[in-house]
Amino acid sequence: MSIDVLLRYDGNPVLEVSGWPETANAVFNPAAVFHEGETLLLVRVEDRTGISHLGVARSADGLTGWVVEPERALRPDLASDGERFGLEDPRITRLGDEYLIVYTGYSTEGPLIFLAATRDFREYERRGALRPPRNKDAALFPQSFDGRFALLHRPMADPSGTGSGIWLSWSSDLEHWGDHRPLLEVGGAGSWESEKIGLGPPPLLTDDGWLLLYHGVRVTASGSIYRVGVALLDRERPAMVLARSREWVFGPTAPYERIGDVPNVVFPCGWLLGEDGDTLRVYYGAADTTVCVATGSLRALLAHLG
Repeated sequence: MSIDVLLRYDGNPVLEVSGWPETANAVFNPAAVFHEGETLLLVRVEDRTGISHLGVARSADGLTGWVVEPERALRPDLASDGERFGLEDPRITRLGDEYLIVYTGYSTEGPLIFLAATRDFREYERRGALRPPRNKDAALFPQSFDGRFALLHRPMADPSGTGSGIWLSWSSDLEHWGDHRPLLEVGGAGSWESEKIGLGPPPLLTDDGWLLLYHGVRVTASGSIYRVGVALLDRERPAMVLARSREWVFGPTAPYERIGDVPNVVFPCGWLLGEDGDTLRVYYGAADTTVCVATGSLRALLAHLG
C-alpha cells in the first residue's frame, strides 16, 4: 500500500500571493536555509508579466509569522540573455561562510543553470552559468570529494524534458565542469516517474549516505502529475546509487496541490533537518501557486528505502 511518509502542515499554504507585499501572480518553489537564527526561504515569485525573481521570506519558527523583504530579492539581469525571461527554482547549499545559490535562468534558448553566492541574502555575487541550455533542477553537494565539487542537474533532451533524468557533473573550481554522467534515469513505462524526473532539495548527508528527494512526472489523460520519491547515494562516491524508492512517497492530494496554475504538482526545493537529527521540514511549491510545508522523519524516509 502506498502511503505518504511526509505529512502536510495543517496551516498550509504558508505563503500565498494574497499576502505578498508586491503585485505578483504566484509564489512557489522555495529554497530553504537556517540563517541568523531563523528559517529563510528564497521563493520563486512570478509577477504578472510572467517573469520570475527570487524573493526573501523569513520566519522564527519556519511555519508562521513570515516577514517578506522585497529589498533583499535576487532579481534577473534583464540585459543578460541568460536571465532575460527570469529566474526560477533555487536550491541553496552552504559551503564555509557562503551560501551558494544554484538557480535556473531562462534565456532565448531555454533554461540553463546559474550560480550566485551570498553571505547575507542582501548582496549577491553572480558567478555565471554552470551548464548551458537546456538544463535545470540543479544543486551542489555541501562538500568536496577529493578536491572536486559535485553538481546534480537535469539535462533536457527536448523542450518538454520528456525522458530527462538526473545527471552528476564534477568541477575543481565551481566554474569548469566535466566528467558528466547519468545518475538516475526515468522510471519504466506506466510508472509514477515515467515521463521525467528532477532533483528536489540539495542532497542531505546521513549516516547511511546522501539522501535525495526528487520529483517524478507521469502524464495521464488529464495531464501531468508531479510526485516525490527518494534515493540514496554512497557517502564517499556519490556516483553510486545505493537505493531508490519504487513508489512515490508524497503526491498531490490537498485542494491547494490539485488546483492552481499547474494542477497536481508538489515540487520541493528546500528541506531543513531539526536539532533532534530526525525531524525534517520540506518546503515545496503547490500547483505552481503557493508555498507549503510537509514534515517527516529522516529515519522513516531511510527505512522506506530499505
